[in-house]
Amino acid sequence: MTEKRFDEIVEEVCEQIKQTLLVKAKEYRRQNNPFHNFDKGVQRTGKIREKVLDGMLLKHEISIADMTNDLVDGKLPTKELLDEKFGDNIIYLIIKKASIIDKIENDESG
Repeated sequence: MTEKRFDEIVEEVCEQIKQTLLVKAKEYRRQNNPFHNFDKGVQRTGKIREKVLDGMLLKHEISIADMTNDLVDGKLPTKELLDEKFGDNIIYLIIKKASIIDKIENDESG
């Protein structure tokens, strides 16, 4: 792979993530709370928001691990599947970071 192609991939991924976050943020936000679904998970499980998020992130991590295992067997994923699965994983990591920053800025410890 050339440096130019690598840079193109980085730009594509960043743009896809940005667009998806903007669309999904509107879809899942309630009462102007970008963490609505995770906060509801806190109420249901009694776990902190980041642990609730970890549970949802696990599904995406497993999908990527399955794709990696498929590579061992010579099976290649589609570009669309890569975009979806890696995008979901990156998005959940961004949301988790934002959640922790929210706690730091509001001086919460748990």
